[in-house]
Amino acid sequence: MASYNKVILIGNLTRDPELRYTPSQTAVVDFGMAVNRRWKTPDGADRSEACFVDCTMFGKRAEVINKFFRKGSAIFVEGRLTYDAWTSQDGSKRSKLKVTVENFEFVGSAGNSQGQRAAGPGRREAAPSEEQPMDDFDQTPPDAPHDEIPF
Repeated sequence: MASYNKVILIGNLTRDPELRYTPSQTAVVDFGMAVNRRWKTPDGADRSEACFVDCTMFGKRAEVINKFFRKGSAIFVEGRLTYDAWTSQDGSKRSKLKVTVENFEFVGSAGNSQGQRAAGPGRREAAPSEEQPMDDFDQTPPDAPHDEIPF
């Protein structure tokens, strides 16, 4: 039987990233995301809910997340679900699903409050300007005909 484990999320960090290193000096960053869903009920009322997801990323890109993202920053992540199980201090068995991030993208422009970080002690510098903002991903390409896209 075939298996497939892929997660794609766009949301905002719920806390500052936490960077640590394994004994072999591999960077590991943990962060939380909130992914919001909005809809209208049949009677026209606006409704919304948030899904909170714990995420972990390894390697050099983990250091990039720690450097450029803070609580409230928008992020696009791709990864896989990972099952985490442990025994709590009171002896009960605990478990949760989390996302092991394999790739991420900056969302938004470097000039907005979620992508720009002020330099200085305890602050982050601006996100790389070569990253393309994801706000415009659903717009028609500039070289496409304006009346119809033939396919």
